[in-house]
Amino acid sequence: MPARRPTPATHPSAQQRITQLASLPPVHGAFQWLHLNEKRFREWQLAIIRIPAPPFAEQERAAWLLQEFRRIGLSNPHIDVEGNVLGEIPAHAPNDGAGRPDGPCVLLSAHIDTVFPAGTRCEPTQDGARILAPGACDNAAGVTALLAMACVLLNCGVAPQSTILFAANVGEEGEGDLRGMRHLFQRSPYRDRIAATVALDGAGTESVVAQALGSRRFRVALNGPGGHSWADAANPNPVLTLCRAMATLADAELPSHPRTTLNIGTIQGGTGVNSIPETAAAQIDARSTDPEQLLRLEVLLYRAVEDAVQTANAALPRAVHRSAQPPPNALSFTIEVIGDRPAASLPADARVIESIRAVDRHLGLRTEMRIGSTDANIPLSLGREAISIGAGGAGGGIHTSGEWYDPTGRELALRRILLLLLDLCGTAGIPQLPLQEAQSSF
Repeated sequence: MPARRPTPATHPSAQQRITQLASLPPVHGAFQWLHLNEKRFREWQLAIIRIPAPPFAEQERAAWLLQEFRRIGLSNPHIDVEGNVLGEIPAHAPNDGAGRPDGPCVLLSAHIDTVFPAGTRCEPTQDGARILAPGACDNAAGVTALLAMACVLLNCGVAPQSTILFAANVGEEGEGDLRGMRHLFQRSPYRDRIAATVALDGAGTESVVAQALGSRRFRVALNGPGGHSWADAANPNPVLTLCRAMATLADAELPSHPRTTLNIGTIQGGTGVNSIPETAAAQIDARSTDPEQLLRLEVLLYRAVEDAVQTANAALPRAVHRSAQPPPNALSFTIEVIGDRPAASLPADARVIESIRAVDRHLGLRTEMRIGSTDANIPLSLGREAISIGAGGAGGGIHTSGEWYDPTGRELALRRILLLLLDLCGTAGIPQLPLQEAQSSF
């Protein structure tokens, strides 16, 4: 159901709404609370970093966050079947039915997983303002901001007109393949209620990711009999055949508009220099802002591998009767999809874009529109309004052991998030554009 467009006489402009919001005494109190609580934010962030959250093993960090959700006072704190930590601030003074238990809500999320495998040393060190540790910025910064928003709203008497759903979600990184967000929009009780999504990811104060970079990730595996490099030299070599396929793929012409990239990230196989490998495998990452280009690259991948395997097998001697069946020492292959992030974009006139631009103008920020692969990919691919923004401060060394985060200036970003969230939800005394009733595409 499309959002109703009210007349200007009934509803103020986005800029007027933000100006009114920022002038409310409870919002002034919230800004002051954010200013005074940087020490608390830093303590949260250090505690988060210390709890490992490798891919598919976020349970310990989730348990800690559930405890914090309860301590802060969020309603209905729980961990769902996928591992997401959820809590709510229910609607106050319901507007246009938004306070119904099944009414639309605004989702504020931050992913809790890291790219680092189990066993990675997580103990943070501090160098002045900087916090140094794997995951310090991506995404301990975002999770800290999530806790700050929940705490400030509950402590400062700011009353949202629509329910806010807080989600510390799993599975954003790598082979997690956005599994936490997929669950929220596919199978969770909230799936038809989420009308707008704001994902908090990493550092930064001015960027807005409103265009989802799509990606398809594959694992190609070739199998053969292997053998001795001299005695079995006639047997096909999986590594050589895989390399031929990858070389063909690398020669493919990729468009610059829409920008499309292809990366062969790993190649594995073989046990020794004098052995013909029994197996060889590669992982491939294709990215584009256009879903059609991802489909094209997938077709090229299958064709390159199939042609290389057929060429290798065609060179093998066959029985006199020329059986159609491949000889017992022929190569075989499999191609497995190990990641699928949909490409999508948000219309320039979307309400969340109107709101964030108005907030940035009010705060004197320059809105930087960017393309990225984030948790926002899922709602954007479903036609829902969603953006991903930073949690303030600065960071570097992302996804490396030298990752760092500097919270200097974090307060400004937290103000930005708060004003955006309150404008999307509506606040007592500020007329609100009715939230769009969410519709599931699944």
